[in-house]
Amino acid sequence: MFIIKAEKKDGSAKLDALRKSGRIPAVFYGAGKDTTPISISTTEFKKIWREAGESSTVKIGMPEGNIDTLIHEVQVDPVTDEPIHVDFLAIDMTKKIRVKVPLVFEGVSGAVKNGIGNLVKVLYELEIEALPDDLPHNLTVDISKLETLKDQVFVYDVKLPTGVAVINSPGDVVVSVVEQVEEKEEIVVPVDLSVIEVEKKGKKEEEGEPGAETAPPAPEEKTEKKIEKK
Repeated sequence: MFIIKAEKKDGSAKLDALRKSGRIPAVFYGAGKDTTPISISTTEFKKIWREAGESSTVKIGMPEGNIDTLIHEVQVDPVTDEPIHVDFLAIDMTKKIRVKVPLVFEGVSGAVKNGIGNLVKVLYELEIEALPDDLPHNLTVDISKLETLKDQVFVYDVKLPTGVAVINSPGDVVVSVVEQVEEKEEIVVPVDLSVIEVEKKGKKEEEGEPGAETAPPAPEEKTEKKIEKK
């Protein structure tokens, strides 16, 4: 069980000052709850976020009592990668909900180990439905059965905890092995500059050197006609 204490956030509070004090602005909503702005400890949240993820119930400790929630969305600073705002989704613990949980790949593939092929992960998470208390943090995928290029792990091969149903199509491929293709080294043929020079020179000789004078055509010989007098 994960619990984090929260304080109602004053709407006039400056967010930069709040973050510098070691707290994160947040909000919870859903399950008939009014949208409520709060602030939580940065250190405590980072620890819970790392362990709970977005599929485990987190109780928000409020003065009026605990609020059952899931971490719904986390905004992070693009430079520091630190969380700067959190959305919590309030839930009803008596009703089933749908969430996406990450897949954890375990074991050693014989096909990969023996150099037959490369591992290809098609899915990285599965959508499931369960009561909040039955939601797993992640699901394990055993890849040790991948011995040949024909072997695959399907959604129906993934073991689910009691009370958990998968939403994905059972026949969807989770992970497979593809044939390892050996990369051929590209051979670079060196350029023979002497051949290029000879070709250029020969071309110039055929065309004639620029500015060279050409001999005028020989004049035609004139023939005189003799007229005989009678």
